[in-house]
Amino acid sequence: MKLLVISSYLDTWNSVRPEAEMLIELAKLGVHVELVTQPDIEYGKRFEEAGIKLHACHPAKKFELGAIRRIRGILKKGKFNAVYSFNNKAITNANFAALGLPVKVLTYRGQTGNISRWDPSCYLTHLNPRVDRIVCVSKATRDDLQNHVWGNRHKVCTVYKGHNLNWYQDKPAQLSEFGIPDGAFVVGSVANVRPRKGLPVLLKATHMLPAESNIHLLLVGQGMDSEEIQVLIKSSPMADRIHITGFRRDAPAIIAACNASVLASTKREGLPKTVIESMAYGVAPIVSDTGGSAELIEDGISGIRVTPGSAEEIANAILRLHQSEDQCSLMGQKARERIESHFHVGQSARELYKVLEETINGAF
Repeated sequence: MKLLVISSYLDTWNSVRPEAEMLIELAKLGVHVELVTQPDIEYGKRFEEAGIKLHACHPAKKFELGAIRRIRGILKKGKFNAVYSFNNKAITNANFAALGLPVKVLTYRGQTGNISRWDPSCYLTHLNPRVDRIVCVSKATRDDLQNHVWGNRHKVCTVYKGHNLNWYQDKPAQLSEFGIPDGAFVVGSVANVRPRKGLPVLLKATHMLPAESNIHLLLVGQGMDSEEIQVLIKSSPMADRIHITGFRRDAPAIIAACNASVLASTKREGLPKTVIESMAYGVAPIVSDTGGSAELIEDGISGIRVTPGSAEEIANAILRLHQSEDQCSLMGQKARERIESHFHVGQSARELYKVLEETINGAF
């Protein structure tokens, strides 16, 4: 089986590792994998050590004639069984490159929402008739997308991006750097300021927490200096216990030092990496029931699920963990075990192998 993958690996090592390592595991299963990506990527040496050939050519635009010709040439010369693209630029160019060739076309879908059969632009990517299979990062993403495809709904399937607990060995950060005292109960949230990430909801929840407590909120991500967020922080009764780090490459180590984590998203999540990192470090997660977030946990056992947009439920979840730190610690341990048992990278590679076989043989 020969597979050509088109994806970008310019993001941080932690961000690209689940996808990259899944491809490496796929190669170990006997698939001949080649990769079209940017030149001089940090992960390049790791790919080459795994026997994955790299082609230094990633589309810079959604329609790029030069990239289409290059990808088409690679497909024809290599006689690949399938091409699998991971982002919209890659997908559009691969769809055109594969026209008329005997190759199966797969695309990756990483979040819910923002796609419709009535939106013409979607026919450049996932809804293009040339696409044979759409691989979604979560069941919620799959269920959402199945409402928009024409014909065989089974062309939309799920393969989780797996992880490995051995990747998460960072020493927990010293939170005193952010003015957090020893002995504080720290709730961390890693999310850039975007409407769907629900930061205003989380800050509203701080109004419902005890005025006199050792609960501190640590916000990690870009955009916290916006006027809207600053006003919300200053109006909180625990404003002096809300701490901002800005963008941090060591976000996993920061969350590893927290007691609990919150992702207050209101919509459009796939399978949030920040929640997975929290769980891998044994930090109890609180997640809103949107997209694939709720699939990561068993509610009340390895995390707490809350209604999207409910500040009251977030506050109650924080209080529940704060009032019993033993329960909080146990929930974090169960979260870590769940990543190992349900979201392992080896399992993801085996599931992707099965999807590739089905797609190539037309058996779905």
